[in-house]
Amino acid sequence: MSSIDAQEIAKFEAMAAEWWDPEGKFRPLHMMNPVRLDYIATQIAAEFGRDRRAPRPFQGLRVLDIGCGGGLVAEPMARLGAEVVGADAAEGNIAVARLHAEQQGLRVDYRATTAESLAGAGEVFDVVLALEIVEHVADPPAFIATCRDLVRPGGLVIVSTLNRTAKSFGAAIVGAEWVLRWLPRGTHDWGRFITPDALAAMAEQAGCAAVDRRGMVFNPVGFGWRLSDRDLSVNYVMTARRSPQTTD
Repeated sequence: MSSIDAQEIAKFEAMAAEWWDPEGKFRPLHMMNPVRLDYIATQIAAEFGRDRRAPRPFQGLRVLDIGCGGGLVAEPMARLGAEVVGADAAEGNIAVARLHAEQQGLRVDYRATTAESLAGAGEVFDVVLALEIVEHVADPPAFIATCRDLVRPGGLVIVSTLNRTAKSFGAAIVGAEWVLRWLPRGTHDWGRFITPDALAAMAEQAGCAAVDRRGMVFNPVGFGWRLSDRDLSVNYVMTARRSPQTTD
């Protein structure tokens, strides 16, 4: 079984060459990246007792970035000392990611594969990152269950996605696709967006406890992003911890 939606993969493969262009089609991710990286690093440091001020605070931790795209998050995780596997079903994305990491002198294990294939091979990680991907998979609950299988007992699954609200339709589709044209029309399907409560329920059903959720809020005046404890109406990120029990 695979959660891959071939049409969704094709959308991003067509844009693969632009991953590292901060003014290109992935401009929204470049702008959001510092905020979501700060959230991810904070959650990992707190869970594993790491000092973020250390040169390589995540040394010894194995991190999977599933749906890694061009490596916008995988590379910073590698710089922080983690052993990083970046996986994406779009081979074009992996080709771009490998080349960029090599140019930066970074070691990231990039693979053109799926979460299901990794789980089937018995791969296990301390942290699984699934960022801006769950709204593009064919079966979100099954995908979250696979992420759970990929993380060791007591480890973290961190998911970021879009809430299914009128505001998210206006911001992510009307604003980003139709008006600002940051993304091609049709990149997002509002019907695939997932509410925080629904995502938390998927995590709980899979055997993970949702332990934190934050909104990522765009300020059109300052043209920047910030984390919010209250406003999860458009973009949000959630951390779930797999049960420390070793049996299902």
